[in-house]
Amino acid sequence: MKVLVTGATSLLGRAVAERLQAGGDDVTVFQRRPSRLGAREVLGDVADLPAVEAAVAGAEVVIHAAAKVAVVGPWSAFEKTNITGTANMLSAARTADVNRFVYVSSPSVAHAGRSLVGAPAGLANAGLARGNYARSKAYAERLALNADTGGFSVVAVRPHAVWGPGDTQLIGRILARARRGRLAVVGSGAALIDTTYIDNAADAIVATAAHANELGGRALVVSNGQPRPVRELLNRIVTAAGLEPPRLRVPLAVALTAGTVLERSWDRLHREGDPPITRFLAEQLSTAHWFDQRETRRVLRWEPAVDLDEGFARLESWLRTSQVGDLDAQN
Repeated sequence: MKVLVTGATSLLGRAVAERLQAGGDDVTVFQRRPSRLGAREVLGDVADLPAVEAAVAGAEVVIHAAAKVAVVGPWSAFEKTNITGTANMLSAARTADVNRFVYVSSPSVAHAGRSLVGAPAGLANAGLARGNYARSKAYAERLALNADTGGFSVVAVRPHAVWGPGDTQLIGRILARARRGRLAVVGSGAALIDTTYIDNAADAIVATAAHANELGGRALVVSNGQPRPVRELLNRIVTAAGLEPPRLRVPLAVALTAGTVLERSWDRLHREGDPPITRFLAEQLSTAHWFDQRETRRVLRWEPAVDLDEGFARLESWLRTSQVGDLDAQN
Protein backbone atom coordinates (compact mmCIF):
# COMPACT_ATOMS: atom_id res chain seq x y z
CA MET A 1 0.00 0.00 0.00
CA LYS A 2 1.01 3.61 -0.53
CA VAL A 3 0.10 5.00 2.87
CA LEU A 4 0.15 8.46 4.40
CA VAL A 5 0.38 8.53 8.22
CA THR A 6 -0.19 11.85 9.98
CA GLY A 7 1.15 12.59 13.44
CA ALA A 8 4.16 10.28 13.14
CA THR A 9 6.03 11.97 16.00
CA SER A 10 3.40 10.77 18.48
CA LEU A 11 3.79 7.42 20.23
CA LEU A 12 0.94 5.85 18.28
CA GLY A 13 1.54 7.49 14.90
CA ARG A 14 5.18 6.47 14.99
CA ALA A 15 4.37 2.87 15.91
CA VAL A 16 1.85 2.64 13.05
CA ALA A 17 4.35 4.02 10.53
CA GLU A 18 7.05 1.63 11.72
CA ARG A 19 4.74 -1.37 11.35
CA LEU A 20 3.74 -0.37 7.84
CA GLN A 21 7.38 0.08 6.88
CA ALA A 22 8.27 -3.31 8.36
CA GLY A 23 5.47 -4.87 6.30
CA GLY A 24 6.88 -3.47 3.06
CA ASP A 25 4.37 -0.67 2.51
CA ASP A 26 5.36 2.60 0.83
CA VAL A 27 4.98 5.08 3.71
CA THR A 28 4.83 8.87 3.78
CA VAL A 29 4.58 10.70 7.10
CA PHE A 30 3.21 14.18 7.71
CA GLN A 31 3.69 16.23 10.86
CA ARG A 32 5.13 19.56 12.00
CA ARG A 33 8.63 18.38 12.93
CA PRO A 34 10.95 15.66 11.58
CA SER A 35 10.18 12.11 12.66
CA ARG A 36 13.51 10.57 11.55
CA LEU A 37 11.70 7.39 10.56
CA GLY A 38 13.45 7.06 7.24
CA ALA A 39 10.19 7.36 5.32
CA ARG A 40 9.25 10.04 2.79
CA GLU A 41 8.42 13.00 4.96
CA VAL A 42 6.32 16.11 4.42
CA LEU A 43 6.42 18.74 7.15
CA GLY A 44 3.46 20.97 7.81
CA ASP A 45 0.28 21.58 9.79
CA VAL A 46 -2.98 19.72 9.16
CA ALA A 47 -4.77 23.09 9.32
CA ASP A 48 -2.81 24.22 6.23
CA LEU A 49 -4.69 22.80 3.23
CA PRO A 50 -1.90 23.24 0.62
CA ALA A 51 0.53 21.39 2.91
CA VAL A 52 -2.04 18.63 3.41
CA GLU A 53 -2.57 18.32 -0.35
CA ALA A 54 1.18 17.96 -0.90
CA ALA A 55 1.35 15.20 1.72
CA VAL A 56 -1.66 13.26 0.40
CA ALA A 57 -0.52 13.29 -3.25
CA GLY A 58 0.00 9.74 -4.51
CA ALA A 59 -1.44 7.98 -1.43
CA GLU A 60 -3.92 5.12 -1.65
CA VAL A 61 -4.58 4.99 2.07
CA VAL A 62 -4.59 7.73 4.73
CA ILE A 63 -4.22 6.99 8.44
CA HIS A 64 -5.01 10.25 10.22
CA ALA A 65 -3.54 10.11 13.71
CA ALA A 66 -2.48 13.76 14.15
CA ALA A 67 -4.44 15.58 16.86
CA LYS A 68 -4.21 18.15 19.59
CA VAL A 69 -4.24 16.07 22.78
CA ALA A 70 -4.46 18.04 26.01
CA VAL A 71 -6.40 18.09 29.25
CA VAL A 72 -7.24 21.80 29.03
CA GLY A 73 -6.88 24.59 26.50
CA PRO A 74 -8.93 27.01 24.41
CA TRP A 75 -11.58 25.58 22.10
CA SER A 76 -10.07 27.40 19.13
CA ALA A 77 -6.87 25.35 19.36
CA PHE A 78 -8.73 22.02 19.43
CA GLU A 79 -11.06 23.16 16.65
CA LYS A 80 -8.15 24.19 14.39
CA THR A 81 -6.23 20.92 14.64
CA ASN A 82 -8.87 18.30 15.33
CA ILE A 83 -11.82 19.56 13.27
CA THR A 84 -10.39 21.83 10.55
CA GLY A 85 -7.38 19.54 10.22
CA THR A 86 -9.60 16.50 9.73
CA ALA A 87 -11.79 18.34 7.22
CA ASN A 88 -8.63 19.25 5.26
CA MET A 89 -7.40 15.66 5.30
CA LEU A 90 -10.75 14.35 4.04
CA SER A 91 -10.98 16.97 1.30
CA ALA A 92 -7.44 16.36 0.07
CA ALA A 93 -7.87 12.57 0.23
CA ARG A 94 -11.01 12.63 -1.90
CA THR A 95 -9.40 14.96 -4.44
CA ALA A 96 -6.36 12.66 -4.65
CA ASP A 97 -8.52 9.56 -5.19
CA VAL A 98 -7.52 7.94 -1.90
CA ASN A 99 -9.75 4.88 -1.44
CA ARG A 100 -9.33 4.14 2.28
CA PHE A 101 -9.25 6.61 5.17
CA VAL A 102 -8.67 5.57 8.79
CA TYR A 103 -9.53 8.22 11.37
CA VAL A 104 -7.83 7.62 14.72
CA SER A 105 -10.43 8.68 17.26
CA SER A 106 -10.97 8.16 21.00
CA PRO A 107 -13.57 6.34 23.15
CA SER A 108 -14.05 9.67 24.94
CA VAL A 109 -16.22 10.80 21.99
CA ALA A 110 -19.01 8.57 23.34
CA HIS A 111 -18.34 8.93 27.09
CA ALA A 112 -20.82 11.15 28.92
CA GLY A 113 -19.28 10.70 32.38
CA ARG A 114 -21.20 7.54 33.25
CA SER A 115 -19.77 4.05 33.59
CA LEU A 116 -19.29 2.00 30.41
CA VAL A 117 -19.41 -1.71 31.21
CA GLY A 118 -18.77 -4.13 28.35
CA ALA A 119 -19.90 -1.33 26.07
CA PRO A 120 -20.04 -1.27 22.26
CA ALA A 121 -18.50 1.63 20.35
CA GLY A 122 -21.59 3.87 20.60
CA LEU A 123 -22.21 7.02 18.57
CA ALA A 124 -19.83 9.96 18.88
CA ASN A 125 -21.79 12.71 20.61
CA ALA A 126 -20.18 16.15 20.83
CA GLY A 127 -23.06 17.42 22.95
CA LEU A 128 -22.38 14.92 25.74
CA ALA A 129 -18.60 14.44 25.41
CA ARG A 130 -16.59 15.89 28.28
CA GLY A 131 -13.99 18.57 27.65
CA ASN A 132 -12.70 20.33 24.56
CA TYR A 133 -10.52 17.41 23.43
CA ALA A 134 -13.35 14.87 23.49
CA ARG A 135 -15.86 17.29 21.94
CA SER A 136 -13.54 18.22 19.09
CA LYS A 137 -12.74 14.56 18.40
CA ALA A 138 -16.46 13.75 18.39
CA TYR A 139 -17.16 16.46 15.82
CA ALA A 140 -14.23 15.27 13.71
CA GLU A 141 -15.25 11.62 13.88
CA ARG A 142 -18.79 12.40 12.70
CA LEU A 143 -17.32 14.53 9.92
CA ALA A 144 -15.09 11.64 8.88
CA LEU A 145 -17.74 8.92 8.97
CA ASN A 146 -20.24 11.11 7.11
CA ALA A 147 -17.68 11.33 4.28
CA ASP A 148 -17.80 7.57 3.69
CA THR A 149 -18.98 6.64 0.20
CA GLY A 150 -18.79 3.62 -2.06
CA GLY A 151 -15.42 4.61 -3.50
CA PHE A 152 -14.05 6.28 -0.36
CA SER A 153 -14.18 4.01 2.69
CA VAL A 154 -13.81 5.79 6.02
CA VAL A 155 -13.41 3.92 9.33
CA ALA A 156 -12.94 5.40 12.80
CA VAL A 157 -10.82 3.40 15.21
CA ARG A 158 -10.80 4.35 18.89
CA PRO A 159 -7.81 2.96 20.82
CA HIS A 160 -8.44 3.25 24.54
CA ALA A 161 -5.78 4.55 26.96
CA VAL A 162 -2.72 3.65 24.87
CA TRP A 163 0.51 3.21 26.81
CA GLY A 164 3.95 1.66 26.60
CA PRO A 165 7.66 2.49 26.45
CA GLY A 166 8.23 6.04 25.24
CA ASP A 167 4.79 7.28 26.30
CA THR A 168 4.87 10.90 27.49
CA GLN A 169 1.09 11.21 27.74
CA LEU A 170 -0.41 8.61 30.08
CA ILE A 171 2.78 7.09 31.56
CA GLY A 172 4.75 10.33 31.59
CA ARG A 173 2.04 12.30 33.36
CA ILE A 174 1.44 9.62 35.97
CA LEU A 175 5.13 9.29 36.81
CA ALA A 176 5.65 13.05 36.91
CA ARG A 177 2.82 13.40 39.43
CA ALA A 178 4.03 10.43 41.47
CA ARG A 179 7.52 11.94 41.80
CA ARG A 180 6.01 15.21 43.01
CA GLY A 181 3.77 13.47 45.53
CA ARG A 182 0.67 14.62 43.64
CA LEU A 183 -0.63 11.29 42.36
CA ALA A 184 -3.93 10.41 44.03
CA VAL A 185 -6.60 7.75 43.74
CA VAL A 186 -10.01 9.29 43.08
CA GLY A 187 -12.85 7.56 44.90
CA SER A 188 -12.36 3.89 45.77
CA GLY A 189 -9.96 3.09 42.93
CA ALA A 190 -12.05 0.00 42.13
CA ALA A 191 -13.48 1.16 38.79
CA LEU A 192 -12.52 -1.24 35.98
CA ILE A 193 -10.67 0.39 33.07
CA ASP A 194 -9.52 -1.02 29.75
CA THR A 195 -6.12 0.02 28.39
CA THR A 196 -4.22 -0.75 25.18
CA TYR A 197 -0.54 -1.64 24.93
CA ILE A 198 1.08 0.38 22.14
CA ASP A 199 2.00 -2.60 19.94
CA ASN A 200 -1.58 -3.86 20.02
CA ALA A 201 -3.01 -0.44 19.17
CA ALA A 202 -0.66 -0.04 16.20
CA ASP A 203 -1.40 -3.55 14.92
CA ALA A 204 -5.15 -2.90 15.15
CA ILE A 205 -4.86 0.34 13.17
CA VAL A 206 -2.83 -1.37 10.44
CA ALA A 207 -5.49 -4.11 10.33
CA THR A 208 -8.18 -1.43 10.05
CA ALA A 209 -6.42 0.05 7.03
CA ALA A 210 -6.16 -3.38 5.43
CA HIS A 211 -9.88 -4.13 5.88
CA ALA A 212 -11.30 -0.60 5.53
CA ASN A 213 -13.13 -1.37 2.29
CA GLU A 214 -15.31 -3.85 4.20
CA LEU A 215 -15.91 -1.54 7.18
CA GLY A 216 -16.76 1.87 5.70
CA GLY A 217 -18.81 4.10 7.97
CA ARG A 218 -18.10 2.15 11.16
CA ALA A 219 -16.43 3.06 14.45
CA LEU A 220 -14.47 0.42 16.38
CA VAL A 221 -13.09 0.59 19.91
CA VAL A 222 -9.73 -1.13 20.39
CA SER A 223 -8.28 -2.29 23.71
CA ASN A 224 -6.36 -5.13 25.30
CA GLY A 225 -9.70 -6.46 26.57
CA GLN A 226 -8.21 -6.86 30.05
CA PRO A 227 -10.01 -4.40 32.32
CA ARG A 228 -8.32 -3.81 35.67
CA PRO A 229 -9.13 -1.64 38.71
CA VAL A 230 -7.69 1.84 38.27
CA ARG A 231 -5.77 1.52 41.55
CA GLU A 232 -4.02 -1.60 40.24
CA LEU A 233 -3.07 0.12 37.00
CA LEU A 234 -1.64 3.15 38.81
CA ASN A 235 0.28 0.90 41.21
CA ARG A 236 1.79 -1.15 38.40
CA ILE A 237 2.87 1.92 36.45
CA VAL A 238 4.63 3.60 39.38
CA THR A 239 6.23 0.41 40.72
CA ALA A 240 7.59 -0.28 37.21
CA ALA A 241 9.54 2.96 37.71
CA GLY A 242 10.68 1.94 41.19
CA LEU A 243 8.29 4.32 42.97
CA GLU A 244 5.91 3.76 45.84
CA PRO A 245 2.19 3.26 45.06
CA PRO A 246 0.08 6.39 45.66
CA ARG A 247 -1.16 6.87 49.20
CA LEU A 248 -3.32 9.91 48.56
CA ARG A 249 -7.04 9.34 48.16
CA VAL A 250 -9.50 12.05 47.14
CA PRO A 251 -13.27 11.57 47.54
CA LEU A 252 -15.05 11.79 44.19
CA ALA A 253 -17.22 14.76 45.18
CA VAL A 254 -14.14 16.73 46.23
CA ALA A 255 -12.30 15.83 43.01
CA LEU A 256 -15.24 16.87 40.83
CA THR A 257 -15.64 20.22 42.59
CA ALA A 258 -11.91 20.94 42.57
CA GLY A 259 -11.66 19.93 38.93
CA THR A 260 -14.44 22.29 37.89
CA VAL A 261 -12.91 25.22 39.79
CA LEU A 262 -9.38 24.58 38.52
CA GLU A 263 -10.46 24.18 34.89
CA ARG A 264 -12.20 27.56 34.99
CA SER A 265 -9.20 29.15 36.68
CA TRP A 266 -6.77 27.75 34.10
CA ASP A 267 -8.95 29.01 31.24
CA ARG A 268 -9.49 32.44 32.76
CA LEU A 269 -5.81 33.00 33.58
CA HIS A 270 -4.50 31.27 30.39
CA ARG A 271 -2.17 29.17 32.51
CA GLU A 272 0.29 26.76 30.90
CA GLY A 273 0.39 23.06 31.67
CA ASP A 274 -2.29 20.91 33.23
CA PRO A 275 -4.15 21.62 36.48
CA PRO A 276 -3.73 19.04 39.26
CA ILE A 277 -7.23 17.70 38.55
CA THR A 278 -10.04 18.38 36.08
CA ARG A 279 -13.65 17.25 36.10
CA PHE A 280 -12.98 15.05 33.08
CA LEU A 281 -9.99 13.40 34.77
CA ALA A 282 -11.95 12.83 37.97
CA GLU A 283 -14.71 11.11 35.98
CA GLN A 284 -12.20 9.01 34.03
CA LEU A 285 -10.51 7.80 37.22
CA SER A 286 -13.71 6.99 39.10
CA THR A 287 -16.03 5.41 36.51
CA ALA A 288 -15.71 2.05 34.80
CA HIS A 289 -15.00 2.14 31.08
CA TRP A 290 -14.29 -1.15 29.39
CA PHE A 291 -15.50 -2.44 26.06
CA ASP A 292 -16.78 -5.56 24.35
CA GLN A 293 -13.98 -6.47 21.95
CA ARG A 294 -15.53 -9.48 20.22
CA GLU A 295 -16.85 -7.63 17.16
CA THR A 296 -13.70 -5.54 16.78
CA ARG A 297 -11.50 -8.63 16.77
CA ARG A 298 -13.78 -10.48 14.39
CA VAL A 299 -14.00 -7.80 11.70
CA LEU A 300 -10.32 -6.84 11.93
CA ARG A 301 -9.14 -10.46 12.11
CA TRP A 302 -6.90 -9.22 14.89
CA GLU A 303 -5.96 -10.28 18.42
CA PRO A 304 -3.73 -8.40 20.89
CA ALA A 305 -0.23 -9.88 20.76
CA VAL A 306 0.98 -8.39 24.07
CA ASP A 307 -0.97 -8.96 27.28
CA LEU A 308 -0.82 -6.63 30.28
CA ASP A 309 1.76 -8.65 32.20
CA GLU A 310 4.15 -8.68 29.25
CA GLY A 311 3.45 -5.00 28.61
CA PHE A 312 4.33 -4.00 32.16
CA ALA A 313 7.48 -6.12 32.02
CA ARG A 314 8.52 -4.27 28.86
CA LEU A 315 7.67 -0.93 30.45
CA GLU A 316 9.78 -1.71 33.52
CA SER A 317 12.73 -2.75 31.35
CA TRP A 318 12.47 0.45 29.33
CA LEU A 319 12.17 2.67 32.42
CA ARG A 320 15.31 1.13 33.90
CA THR A 321 17.40 1.99 30.85
CA SER A 322 15.83 5.23 29.57
CA GLN A 323 16.31 8.81 30.60
CA VAL A 324 13.12 8.90 32.65
CA GLY A 325 13.76 12.50 33.59
CA ASP A 326 12.93 13.38 29.99
CA LEU A 327 9.33 12.32 30.64
CA ASP A 328 9.11 14.66 33.62
CA ALA A 329 10.49 17.54 31.56
CA GLN A 330 7.66 17.09 29.05
CA ASN A 331 4.94 16.97 31.70
